[in-house]
Parts: sequence; C-alpha cells; structure tokens
Amino acid sequence: MSAKVGVLIYPGTNSEDETLKLLHDVGVDARLVHWSEAATLPNYDAYVLPGGFAHEDRIRAGAIAAHDRMTDSVIEGAQKGKLVFGLCNGAQIVLEAGLVPGTGPVRRPTAAFTRNSPNGKFICRHVHVRLAIDPQRCAITAALPKDSLIPAWAAHGEGRLAATDAHLKEIASGGHLAFVYAHADGSVDDRAVPNGSALGAAALTNREGNVLAIMPHPERDAWGFNHPDRARGTDMLAPSGGVALFESFAKALK
Repeated sequence: MSAKVGVLIYPGTNSEDETLKLLHDVGVDARLVHWSEAATLPNYDAYVLPGGFAHEDRIRAGAIAAHDRMTDSVIEGAQKGKLVFGLCNGAQIVLEAGLVPGTGPVRRPTAAFTRNSPNGKFICRHVHVRLAIDPQRCAITAALPKDSLIPAWAAHGEGRLAATDAHLKEIASGGHLAFVYAHADGSVDDRAVPNGSALGAAALTNREGNVLAIMPHPERDAWGFNHPDRARGTDMLAPSGGVALFESFAKALK
C-alpha cells in the first residue's frame, strides 16, 4: 500500500493546487486536507505544507499557523518519524513550530524567517538552490545527487533566515543547512542570495532528517510552461528542474 500524503490547507494557503498536481505527477498518493478536516490528519503517513499567507501571516509569517490545530498533527507526526515537507509559507510554519532546525522545544522557535534585506520588500524572482548537506542527511533529499542544483521561484516577503550568531554556528555545524542559494552555474556567493538570508540559507532540516523546510518554490519550476523564455518546440508539459526534489520526496515515501 502506498503512503498517503496530506497537503494541508490553512486559511490563506494559496499554492496547494500546483503542489498537489506535482505530487501526483511523481506518483504520490496525495490529497488536499482543508482546515475543517484537521481531525483526519493522523490518518496520513506524511505531510506537505504549501505556500501562501496562512492566517494572513499576522504577527510574523507562520506564527499563527504554528499554533493551529492542524499543526498539532504535523508536530506529533514528525516526532514519530513521519516526513514533513514545508514550502515557502509551509517552511515558515515548520520553523515557527520548532520542527526546524529542531534544536529546542516545539513551538519555541530558535530562529526566524524574517523580513527580506535590504529593504524588507516582497521579492519574486527565479533562483537556484544547491544541496549543502550529504543527500542521505535528510530523507527527502536522499535520492538527489551530491551538490544538486534545483531551480525554483523565490516569492516571499519574509524569507531571510535570522538567528543569534551562536545559533547560526549551531545550524551550520549541526548539518541543518540543507540548501543554500546559488548561481545557475552552482557557484555560491552573497550575490546569489536574494533576501539577505544568514548563511545563504534557502532550506533547513532537523536533527532526525525527516523534516525539510525550503523557502523558494520548486513546484513553480516543475514543467516546461513555467519557462516562457525557452526555445520554441519545447514540450510545455515536460517535467522541469524543480521536479527532482519532489521525485526524491516520492522515493523517500517508499
């Protein structure tokens, strides 16, 4: 029997449809779970938290949703070893719930995805992220090649990782820095970071490696039609680069 994956819809989630479609495209048995169906979440084997503006991102992005009853099941599932995959707003929720980097108590975040630097404005641009850990360090990345380069779209106002200097060292030394922003050729420097994120961080994982929180949207770079600048004749429905991370997630479920 294949693993059942719940794609959570909080009030304000807006990226659930493309996330669900991509999961189906890579063979995952996934379905949308509305906040009114929160009681059914323990029946799922893994959770995907898509992007959006859950609870209007009041206070700070993900802070209210982290205390939603839907997140109760996500936390309980993660503690039992279920896979949890947070995308953009989902990443913010997972961080605010204390599941990544997972070095403190739940719902007591030790870091934040906060306002973009330098001007705090919302950004929407195509980016690349490079795998910064051994693929086996995180179950969701385990099927990726070493140093994999994943194209994605950054679309957020609060995507800059911020923490104390001591905790940033703990994140780096503890293997929690899953992906960093990179140039299209895979090189890494400050110019590749669109939002001023500390450590160039684009994604974090927890100690156990069953939770991944990624700020850019790989599901928005998943098919040929996501690239209007491609040469004429390209199969518009062909899988694109961002699909690789979802394929790795699908393999982890098996």
